[in-house]
Amino acid sequence: MPESGRPMYRLVALDGTPHPVLDAPYESVAAAEAAASRWCSGQGRSLSVCERGMALEVQTRCGEWRTLGYPSACLMRGQELGGGQ
Repeated sequence: MPESGRPMYRLVALDGTPHPVLDAPYESVAAAEAAASRWCSGQGRSLSVCERGMALEVQTRCGEWRTLGYPSACLMRGQELGGGQ
């Protein structure tokens, strides 16, 4: 957890590695989910669900990362995102 005492969030690929595009600290769950949703409906739309899927993690007080969930917008098929797959 940063010195501010507020939790930090990040987006990672489904294998737990840093997300290739969205690897950045986020100050809230909402900010991370919004970034994931924008990417998945834009640049990531042409990727398979496995490639597009990601996890949202929070940094614990001891510095470890824990998975909170998976942005559902990134786990939908292309048609549900507005694409033509």
